[in-house]
Amino acid sequence: MRIAVLGAGAWGSALAIALARLQSVAAVTLWARDPVQAAVLSTVRENERYLPGFAFPEALNVAAEFSSAVLAADLALVAVPLAGLRTTLDALRKSAPKLPFLWLCKGLEAGSGLLPHQLAAEVGVDVPCGALTGPSFAQEVARGLPTALCLASRDSNFSRALAHALSGPRLRLYANDDVVGAEVGGAVKNVLAIATGISDGLGLGANARAALITRGLAEITRFGVALGGRRETFMGLAGMGDLILTATGDLSRNRRVGLALASGRPLAAITRELGHVAEGVFCAREVSRRAAALAVDMPITEVVCAVLEGRMAPGLAVEQLMGRDTKDE
Repeated sequence: MRIAVLGAGAWGSALAIALARLQSVAAVTLWARDPVQAAVLSTVRENERYLPGFAFPEALNVAAEFSSAVLAADLALVAVPLAGLRTTLDALRKSAPKLPFLWLCKGLEAGSGLLPHQLAAEVGVDVPCGALTGPSFAQEVARGLPTALCLASRDSNFSRALAHALSGPRLRLYANDDVVGAEVGGAVKNVLAIATGISDGLGLGANARAALITRGLAEITRFGVALGGRRETFMGLAGMGDLILTATGDLSRNRRVGLALASGRPLAAITRELGHVAEGVFCAREVSRRAAALAVDMPITEVVCAVLEGRMAPGLAVEQLMGRDTKDE
């Protein structure tokens, strides 16, 4: 199998490295939007900017031309941030309209509140496609540490065949046909990771962290079911697994945003110095808007939005959550 990875950030580079090691993969082409970056990647054979310290395998090539990357591929992995998904899918539809693909981004589109599969439908793609999601830090995948992911597609034959083809000794994929549930789990866990980062940054302890993760999973599930996802999906890799990793792991960008907010630093400075996209910052408001339209109660998401928008201090946000009326679990 020949794979084109579209997007040379940390996650795209890590997955390209991991897949290039598989015996089932003949070649991987990593496409970088910036020709200068592509030239550097080709010369240095390492993504020094986003994933330093991990050399590219021989089977990993770099391309600056979009068409050359996708025309020779059997599968595309769209690894751009959510903000670039619509334009990338449109370019893919025009250049290689029959090429199946997976998207790796997590979130809801700013302004529209659409999930990735809804964006794909609007663009007009008509090929087997799906979401690759789950608990995964780029550095650990690139290092070859054991990782399990969820491959969700409405085409069960497609997801099962790919899960088998792309699994190896250190990377295991599980097929799932609940695309909505997989996408919601991946999107909303980023918002909850900001909340747990705030709690830990304030020194509120392990009890508070456990409560936020548990009640956060309840929020994710309510929201996802209201959108058409299945409850059991949120107990798996795309839900609980991704939430636990992102809320507790120190490599989590969204958790780091929460930690910095708790210290009183302004959001603009935090995101600027982070150097990577923290999707929870961008999708929190969209999650809140869609939840309100569906009459889904998401109190943790609401206070995260208030803190991100500067309407509430982190400490006050915790007081508001603890002061809510008691209820049955």
